[in-house]
Amino acid sequence: MTQDAQLKRHTLITITMASFLTPFMGSAVNLAIPAIGEQFNASAMHLSWVVTSYILASAAFLVPFGRLADIVGRKKVFIAGNISFFLFSLLCGLATSVEMLIAFRALQGIGSALIFGTAMAILTSVFPPQERGKILGINVATVYTGLSLGPVLGGSLNHNLGWQSIFYFCAIIGLAVIIMSLTRLKGEWAGARGERYDLTGAVLYSFGLVLFMYGISSIGTSAWSGYILTAGLVILAVFIRHELKTELPVLNLKLFSKNVTFAFSNLAALINYSATFAVGFLVSLYLQVVLGYNSQQAGFILLSQPVLMAVLSPFAGKLSDRVQPRLVASWGMALCTTGLFIFVFLTRQTPIWLVLANLALLGVGFALFSSPNSNAVMGSVEKKFYGIASSTLGTMRLTGQAISMAMATLIITMFVGNVELQQADVNQLTKSIKIAFTVFAVTCLAGIFASLARGNMHTENRPVHKPGN
Repeated sequence: MTQDAQLKRHTLITITMASFLTPFMGSAVNLAIPAIGEQFNASAMHLSWVVTSYILASAAFLVPFGRLADIVGRKKVFIAGNISFFLFSLLCGLATSVEMLIAFRALQGIGSALIFGTAMAILTSVFPPQERGKILGINVATVYTGLSLGPVLGGSLNHNLGWQSIFYFCAIIGLAVIIMSLTRLKGEWAGARGERYDLTGAVLYSFGLVLFMYGISSIGTSAWSGYILTAGLVILAVFIRHELKTELPVLNLKLFSKNVTFAFSNLAALINYSATFAVGFLVSLYLQVVLGYNSQQAGFILLSQPVLMAVLSPFAGKLSDRVQPRLVASWGMALCTTGLFIFVFLTRQTPIWLVLANLALLGVGFALFSSPNSNAVMGSVEKKFYGIASSTLGTMRLTGQAISMAMATLIITMFVGNVELQQADVNQLTKSIKIAFTVFAVTCLAGIFASLARGNMHTENRPVHKPGN
């Protein structure tokens, strides 16, 4: 095996191991939410923040860390992220209150931002353009393998060993990634080495996005949410003005204004995740609280969605190397819209086979959307912007996830109230879940048009690959 082939192989293994961690953690924690709530006597609002705090912190730091990685080296930032993720996974398992757990989850999210601001950029740096769709498809398949194992293994760990075991398991995987990164990931990639880092822009971006996302997430549960949201928007406006005047900005806004494919691919990702991320959270509540399944049983039912994502994503990525990514992704968005509309009709009498079949339909739709959309984003920029493109797409994903959880939490709180889940009125909870799916279905329908609007991606405009950059 040549040195170049070895580098590709070891890079793919290391990055895919890291890419497994976050989705596994997310889907596994969804199954542990009722158990965490029972141990800490936590309300639905507090439990939603166990999920949201992680997403918010990840989103706020993705772009600044992606730009930093382009300058100082993507491998350095990637390794720092894995060390942070390992440490705070351990501390999450040792938390003694829901507030402490939320705080450690936020710090774990910062570690995740270091990883995901660089992972896709490293893959794109090592593999040539003609292999990009296939490799990103494999990476996305690994993400969905994490989603697949999360409900089953996470539900089983929670049921037999307690919710803390989920975090300890992730810490073990994180340690393995650190060892692989230090011993097998050879070379360094920094497409903008030596350029000045825009610290002012990074601070404005992170602070503004935290306030903006916190304001959205707290609507309906905090009297201050409107003021916080407004403050976030003002700071983001100052950030945009600053970036337009800065020679080397932390986020090159011209990527949005002068690159239609980049802009609309990111918009499509934002809409898709806003509409689909809370599906696992809502269906988990439906299965455990409404129908009375335990976490292990619910995990096996939820498995049908991510298994199809994992199986089909490499094929969807490879297909997007041959067919325009916008067409493949738009068909995926259409299938997601159909699945969300079907869940609008959930009742306590809905047969489980129908829930399984519809989760499978959503899995097919999301597989067709995700890797072709990632291919469109990464294929639309020059190599010096790989880190910022990867982290921008990640920010769209995480911002969408936070919006999705905020919408779900707001709707549930409106109908159920700020009470412990065990005390919730089952009929009102079912009604709130159905209304949430209605909102998500309409949102996803709008995403089809955003996906189609990006235009065709021309192969001749894709950047030329040069190893080691």
